[in-house]
Amino acid sequence: MTKGYLAIVLHAHLPYVHHPEHASFFEENWLFEAITECYLPLLGLLERLHYDRIAYRLTLSLSPTLITMLGDALLQNRYLHYLQGRVELAEREVARTRGLPQFQALAEFYLRQYQDALYRYRERYRCELLPAFQFHHATGNLELTTTAATHGFLPLLNVSPAAVRNQIGVGLRCFESRFGFRPRGFWLPECGYYPGLEDELAAAGIDHFFVDSHALMTAANTAGLGVYAPLDCGNGVAAFGRDPASSRQVWSAEQGYPGDPDYREYYRDIGFDLPLEYVAPYILDRETRVNTGIKYYRITGQNQPKQAYQPAQAHAKARQHAADFVRRRREQIAALDGELSQAPIIVAPYDAELFGHWWYEGPLWLEQVLRLAAESDSGLTTAACSDYLQQPLRHGIGRPAASSWGEHGYSSYWLNESNDWIYPLLHRAAAEMEKLANDLNGLKITPAQERALNQAARSLLLAQASDWPFIMKAGTTVDYARKRIADHLARFNYLHDAIRKNRIDERYLTALEIMDDIFPDIDFRDYAG
Repeated sequence: MTKGYLAIVLHAHLPYVHHPEHASFFEENWLFEAITECYLPLLGLLERLHYDRIAYRLTLSLSPTLITMLGDALLQNRYLHYLQGRVELAEREVARTRGLPQFQALAEFYLRQYQDALYRYRERYRCELLPAFQFHHATGNLELTTTAATHGFLPLLNVSPAAVRNQIGVGLRCFESRFGFRPRGFWLPECGYYPGLEDELAAAGIDHFFVDSHALMTAANTAGLGVYAPLDCGNGVAAFGRDPASSRQVWSAEQGYPGDPDYREYYRDIGFDLPLEYVAPYILDRETRVNTGIKYYRITGQNQPKQAYQPAQAHAKARQHAADFVRRRREQIAALDGELSQAPIIVAPYDAELFGHWWYEGPLWLEQVLRLAAESDSGLTTAACSDYLQQPLRHGIGRPAASSWGEHGYSSYWLNESNDWIYPLLHRAAAEMEKLANDLNGLKITPAQERALNQAARSLLLAQASDWPFIMKAGTTVDYARKRIADHLARFNYLHDAIRKNRIDERYLTALEIMDDIFPDIDFRDYAG
């Protein structure tokens, strides 16, 4: 008998990095690392669960930018080259570590991993991962959903209703054109919510979304059930809140599983440990040290010399942690039994890239959680939030509080002294795009003008990505983030002026379409009032 539900939601997103004008590009490694360490392992665990006929439900949100990059032939070919380089590096490591048995065993471990990734990607999936995810959606075990077009942080874009409307609408159309259906759920970028956003979601056909805990705990005019049931926003759109306990166990640096001493240490990589001349052939400019993915150490205890990573020991710990996670969810549900009049739902949303990239053992942990939860006596059932909405249960009615899942819970990570300069520029561009659309909507325009108008809309959407202000605040690849915003706004401004003056350079327009080859079905008229 089901006493409660567990909804694990993975959000897979990367910013749009596409540079056909260069032979290779450093930031493309973000995608290549994620495919190797996250998306291929995720597909692997889904296939094992399918083969073993495990009944589970898991939700995966795929962002439109990630969907586009995974299907891009240029990036697919570059990823093959990346994998081939990793196989070669691992082979060299097997030879270099001769006489160091523990490290050589790890080198052989990585060689097998990269060979397997290359075989699966090239031969099994034919370089196309999206059909593999769609297969698991068709089985009924995996629920696919999506997010805003370029992951724009909607609470800071809502100066322009058209900007918010198109982030949502273009994102949904991108997903639908690839998978053939429109999702019912929607991942708000960074879980960023502002009161009234539910109306835009309802207009787009969405019936539920995800918010952080405090959005429901501090919601106005509600007699809800906390984070253990959705909150009806009053228009039939439900907000599901993140469960704090299950979040801490996975996210927290102090209390979370990924910090266990037996797990692999992310920050010790041969790209930094070995001589530059040795790793130079496997980095883009032969000068800038980067992670290679080959890591020989485990986290170890604090203030202790790093010890060698032991995969079998780490895998055993991942299984222990999965059992602990399921046990705690059962205890949580049992404690709620006397407080709630209905079976609760525990919503556990995570960045998909945590599993495998930052937490190397994460995919194994996730697989074991799904297996344990599927056992007949587990007392809980994995579910998608859309499943929960189908049941005749009571939901509170009210409006969530403005919130995000970022630091301090609101908008400060995306609006601060490091990045506040971008918003007047974004708001002005959005207003100009809207005016262009209104001025030209219904008029007879040339094919070149239509292409330029649509390309201007693409440039605006790409400039609005939440990733760039996030990177500026985090202080990582700040120069690249600044350049992306500057480039996309410059392209928008050029196109805006060229359209207004009727001086469109079709060769340059074609070049922009090749560089920013995304959202082929975009229609500038959607920006009209």
